[in-house]
Amino acid sequence: MWHTISLGETVKKLNTDLNTGLSEEQAKKIRERTGENKLTESKRESIFIKFIKQFNDFMIIILIAAAIVSAIMAYVEGTGDYLDSVIIIFIVVLNAIMGVVQEAKAEKSLDALKKMSAPTAKVKRDGIIKEIPSTEVVPGDYIIIETGSYIPADSRLVKSYNLKVEESALTGETVPVLKDEKAILKENIPIGDMINMVWGATIAVSGHAEGIVTDIGMNTKVGKIATLIISDEAPETPLQRKLRRSTERN
Repeated sequence: MWHTISLGETVKKLNTDLNTGLSEEQAKKIRERTGENKLTESKRESIFIKFIKQFNDFMIIILIAAAIVSAIMAYVEGTGDYLDSVIIIFIVVLNAIMGVVQEAKAEKSLDALKKMSAPTAKVKRDGIIKEIPSTEVVPGDYIIIETGSYIPADSRLVKSYNLKVEESALTGETVPVLKDEKAILKENIPIGDMINMVWGATIAVSGHAEGIVTDIGMNTKVGKIATLIISDEAPETPLQRKLRRSTERN
């Protein structure tokens, strides 16, 4: 939305001031409403709990039941042929291990996103430029962007001077994007084409700029990526996918 409206509309919607920025009192009230500017996550579970939860799947339970029935039949009939049961249990355990590994990779991805967050930010408060912890940045804050600094939050540009931003964390493109604060863009365009915006967790590689923060924390573009990682706590393993497809065909 912010890339489609004028700077004047942005200022009005965020109730800020281009000359003085927010007051400390305003910032405090906004932070009480929006929370801190940081990526959050659900409480992490131990590896043992993650492993046990991998068996909480209907098709996996069916396989375990089949292995038990096969073993009982082999015992009753006196054949001593437990190979099928052993193979099924081995596959189920391997599937659980793969599930735990996938969850661990997701957590590492989230940790990597957190490391890309700016530790501090330069903002204009009460007309004075000051450096604050990036967690204290709020929507409406007037931020100063310098070469080599991470962008603290998604922001609409006010002024830019040959600002180029490396946005590979969001777009996968390693070529820095030249920004233009004067542009007013169409609604449905790729993130990489939103040249009047800068995004949290990206880095300014040249030039400098000033902007107004529009979104913080989990509402930023990188925050939405983190949300997808968090919500996908137990990705389907290859075995689960095959079982599901087999069930759907039948």
